[in-house]
Amino acid sequence: MTQSPLEPMACSLVEDAVRRGATAAEVIAWEGDEFSVGVRMGRIERLKEATSKSLGLRVFVGTSSASAFTSDFTPASLDKLVSRASEMARVTSADPLAGLAEPDALGQYQGELALYSEDVSEVSTAQRIEMAARAEAAAFQVDPRIVNSEGASLESGVTVKVYVNSYGFSGAYRSSYCAVSATPVAEAAGASGKRLERDYWYSVARSVAALESPESIGRKAAERALRRLGARKVATRRVPVVFDPETAASLLGNVFEALRGDAIYRRASFLAGCLGQKIAAETVTITDDGVRPGGLGSRPFDDEGVCSGVTPVVVQGVLQNYLLNSYTARKLGLRTTGNAVRGPAGPPSVGPKNFYLHGGPHSPEEIIRSVKNGLYVTELIGFGVNVVTGDYSRGAAGQWIENGQLTYPVAEVTIAGNLAEMLHGIRMVGSDLEFRGPVAAPTLLLEGLTVGGA
Repeated sequence: MTQSPLEPMACSLVEDAVRRGATAAEVIAWEGDEFSVGVRMGRIERLKEATSKSLGLRVFVGTSSASAFTSDFTPASLDKLVSRASEMARVTSADPLAGLAEPDALGQYQGELALYSEDVSEVSTAQRIEMAARAEAAAFQVDPRIVNSEGASLESGVTVKVYVNSYGFSGAYRSSYCAVSATPVAEAAGASGKRLERDYWYSVARSVAALESPESIGRKAAERALRRLGARKVATRRVPVVFDPETAASLLGNVFEALRGDAIYRRASFLAGCLGQKIAAETVTITDDGVRPGGLGSRPFDDEGVCSGVTPVVVQGVLQNYLLNSYTARKLGLRTTGNAVRGPAGPPSVGPKNFYLHGGPHSPEEIIRSVKNGLYVTELIGFGVNVVTGDYSRGAAGQWIENGQLTYPVAEVTIAGNLAEMLHGIRMVGSDLEFRGPVAAPTLLLEGLTVGGA
């Protein structure tokens, strides 16, 4: 595990809070370096390099609690932090389910998670700027119809996170990330004049070495923009819809929101009361994995000090687990799944680890060939998803499928359905699963959705 000077400071604050009458206390702290550069039309538009730190203290007096945070680590400021949190905890309302995670759930995963790479810090500022510029330049070289750009960027960061509580847990770990993206604009003339279309591509990883090359990012972004030229609406109809991995991950993110413990105990989810029931097609298996090496959601412990592990969520269509932190677990009479996430202030919420839908046996090409008439979705727009009822309606763009072939670009349409029915309607699962974030899915074919257009 990482050694950090924040760790003894956090331990001292917890001990101080207990000395002042707290029945329990916890500290979460971060420090890190961030870098970002944006390049547009070959010129730097923004450049940021910053070091930041923050520390949050939560104090319990019985079942009453309060939290406070600071970015000032001087002794006087930290002393005031403990005093303020302790005083507030004595006057807040009691919640009989509030408290730290159970002691037997605390721990740290001991395997190698590959969360940190030295090369993220070793790349110079000039090299980072050059990488962003190379991505944009590569997009312009693909086709003369790439006439403009919304820019290309590189972002990177190195962070140390520390968590300490009064049950004796103390841990720290270091992580890094780096991301390159490009967003070119394509132009084509049509009957109604010139039309512009934009699209993007990106790569993100724990190390610079694991990124796609800037040139391949720029080329793919340009190809995605070009394939949108000449987009049209389609007549409203009920057809099969193929979600590419990016849009499938967005769809899976909506499912995650319905599986969060807070949505479940409030009965604000269409999946409330469904444990042990078949909620999806047998083709669907979903896992939340906190210990995947190099995963962007991996960590040795969650933000309550609960040891990371693997949670089977849906197995062959049957719901096995909700995603919980300690509080939501107590509300439901269940055990935490180690999904606590938090900022420096306030109690933990519930977030994903590496939440993904397992890949299947079908290539994306095979899935597309299986569709006589339908929509291949490459972009989703808007936020028309109600996880209480499952109602789903989002703007979309993509390609129309005819007789198993991508034929022409489609834009300004909506996809409508219900998440409960959509999960049961997953007919084919692609073999192209890639982890490009904490939520990931392969290409998916869903039957019975309404595509609304002209």
